[in-house]
Order: sequence, then structure tokens, then C-alpha cells
Amino acid sequence: MSMSAQEQQQLKKQRVAAAAIAQLSEGMILGVGTGSTVNAFIDQLGPWVGRLAGAVSSSEASTAKLKALGIPLVALNDVDGLSLYIDGADESNDRLELIKGGGGALTREKIIAAASERFICIVDESKLVKRLGAFPLPVEVIPMARRLVAKALAELGGRPVLRGGFTTDNGNEILDVHGLVIEDARQLEQDINQITGVVTVGLFAARPADLLLIGTDNGVREMHRPI
Repeated sequence: MSMSAQEQQQLKKQRVAAAAIAQLSEGMILGVGTGSTVNAFIDQLGPWVGRLAGAVSSSEASTAKLKALGIPLVALNDVDGLSLYIDGADESNDRLELIKGGGGALTREKIIAAASERFICIVDESKLVKRLGAFPLPVEVIPMARRLVAKALAELGGRPVLRGGFTTDNGNEILDVHGLVIEDARQLEQDINQITGVVTVGLFAARPADLLLIGTDNGVREMHRPI
């Protein structure tokens, strides 16, 4: 019996999760992201319980899954840094610049990425694009500044839409920006971060991934960040 599209997608996530597991080292404190592909990764961490010194998590959802597995949770403020961070993405280009934040954890994800020596991003092949921006760009904002920020984002050429009924783990709101043409992701990241009231933007271009593991029908493909 042939697999459904959903089953095929899940198989790709399991393949790329297994490839990420192979990147782990004994005794490390691991940075762990958020999302469905990361969930597939956490589901395969069982044999590493007791072998990892702990994990720094980017969201309450991932924290709950890691705790249920028995992996000790560590506060980022209690460590000097992390050797490895594993997370997914909503889009990646061939420079390994990313759009993240579909799950709403972009600020904590960006903090953990900045604290990590190496960032491995795990995706299925549908997330690899020629140009970023088809996926609406998440921007976390201080609630009282939502209208101010939305106006500034519109001036940049986007159409900001409040993510209804959603509050981040930090108590803030998300504006999902539709219709942006992202030619220079690094510059746009800088421009949006300069808007008063923005906590952070879900562009990971100043600190892109170092390695992209891509789940495909034929296995896992690797892409390394251009030097």
C-alpha cells in the first residue's frame, strides 16, 4: 500500500531527525528548538538520556517533551555557551538564511542560536526556496507597540497581520508579514530590528544555520553555509 502525502512528509522528518541525532556528542549540553521536525528529533533522543549533560530549550512545548523523556533542562544563563543547536525552519535559501517563528518561539530560538557555536537546521525539502518570503515573516512585538510596528512594516512593503489568539512564551504578540520581497535578508533583518517596539524578527540571516539537513524522498541531503 502506498503512503499518503502526510505519511511521506513524516518519514522525511524522521529521516532528517535521525541525521541530526548522528551529530550529537557525549556529555554535551544541547540547544533544542521548536516545531514538528524538532518533535521528531526529540522523539529519537531516548538512547541519549543519560548521555547528554542537559538541554536548553527554546519553548515551553519542547521543554515539556524533553522533561517527559528525562533529559535535564538547563537555563542558558547557567552555561557559558552551547556547542550545538538543533532546530527547524519555515524557509531556507541556499545561503542557509532562514525564516523561523511559525510556532511563535522566534525570540528564544534566536537567543539560543546566538549562544551556539554550531547551528544545524533540520527541514524537509519543501522548506528550501530560491528566495525567502513566501512564508509570512513573523515579527514579535510588545503589545502596546503593535499598531506603531505594523505601520512601519507596511512602509517596508509588507502586509502585517496580527496572529489572532496567540501570545508568545514571553507574553508578546506576533505580526505575520505577508507579501515581502526579501532580496537582502540580512539588511531587512537589521531594518526590522531597529523598529521601536519590535522584540525580534524571524529572519535568521545575521546568524544563519551552519549546516542544513534536508529530508527528501531519497534520504537526507546536506548543505553547508557558504564561507
